[in-house]
Amino acid sequence: MALDRLNRVLTDQVNELVSKGTAKGKEDIIVGVKKAQGEKGPRYFLKGEGEKEFLRMNSNSYLGLTLQEDIIKAEEDASREFGVGPGAVRFINGTFKAHRDLEKKLAEFHKYEDAMIYSAAYATMIGVFAALTSKETIIISDELNHNCIINAIRLSRPKDKKIYKHNDMEELEEKIKESVGKCKRVLIVTDGIFSMRGDNAPLDVISELSKRYDSEFPENIMLMVDDSHGIGAIGETGRGVEEYTNADSVDVLIGTLGKAFGVNGGYVVSSEAVTRFLREKAVTYIYSNPITVGEAAACIKAIEFLDSEKGLERLKYVGKLMKRFENGLDKLGFEYIKSDHPIVPLMVRDTEKTTEIVSYLKENGVLSTGLNFPVVPRGDQEIRFQVNGNHTPYDIDFVLELLKKYKENH
Repeated sequence: MALDRLNRVLTDQVNELVSKGTAKGKEDIIVGVKKAQGEKGPRYFLKGEGEKEFLRMNSNSYLGLTLQEDIIKAEEDASREFGVGPGAVRFINGTFKAHRDLEKKLAEFHKYEDAMIYSAAYATMIGVFAALTSKETIIISDELNHNCIINAIRLSRPKDKKIYKHNDMEELEEKIKESVGKCKRVLIVTDGIFSMRGDNAPLDVISELSKRYDSEFPENIMLMVDDSHGIGAIGETGRGVEEYTNADSVDVLIGTLGKAFGVNGGYVVSSEAVTRFLREKAVTYIYSNPITVGEAAACIKAIEFLDSEKGLERLKYVGKLMKRFENGLDKLGFEYIKSDHPIVPLMVRDTEKTTEIVSYLKENGVLSTGLNFPVVPRGDQEIRFQVNGNHTPYDIDFVLELLKKYKENH
């Protein structure tokens, strides 16, 4: 079947993105990995780049667990015993012991009653959100929430939605007050760590507001947090923004197994009543295969590592490297958003210049991510650097030296 006319329309739309400088562009393909040697962390090889080595400064594997041998072995052993795929969705005998062991491990890790794993964190948010949003629900959301939350709201069809300015607690309270008497249920949703900026939601304040006004609604105020970038990367023991802010009463917590834990998949932790309901109603759980048994085994090993003395040492190490990078940017006079999270956004505030610096870094062996409108608001164009546990002080200084040379020549 020919799609000649549609192909022309789609091609024109992509070309328009390219001309505006907002297209994602051709994807680099990693074809090899060189393990850490000497003072250098891992290096990557790209298709078409021969033997040129690249340092990744854009990986969200914050603890550096993707290449850890005991985690790789756990996945290999489980795959050999149970195969490389589950072969079915959960309710059609696609549930293996490792899946429930992982869910119990996650619930215990976060101190919640129960947990559910999904194929991805994006699928988790879509499925959980739609299932927990009734026709008598008002949703209140931070304006800078992740794309998965934005699309989840669109798909859930609430009675109403209200957006408050980023981390503006006075406006959030006003939105709650406006909802009194107009719905049965309020769902407040926020990112824990805002992935474009590295800053965090004040979950302590948000949870306090939720409790203060909870009695005004027949079916409660429900606080939902997507802390995919926070869990395993911030907090004294790596339990994310909930721990970092000493928050109380987060009702539904969504996380990922594909960032700090270094594997794949998503999950939600909540009360047993919520998870039991979601197993019956969340379509992205019911009609999608779970992660593999091997991935589940690897995730269990990763959680056990984070919960160990070595894991806590790794968490502190990442924090020290991040501060080393921030201090270097300070000395060079670059603008960036300060936080205690390993995301370090270098604020460029210009699309063309952002693209130029990213290209310069790549030419010199560093992979970074430029974020332009509409991914970020106009004027907030940035290069998002992400520090992880596989980096070394040499790696951090190498990137800083490149940025220094760029600044001297521009």
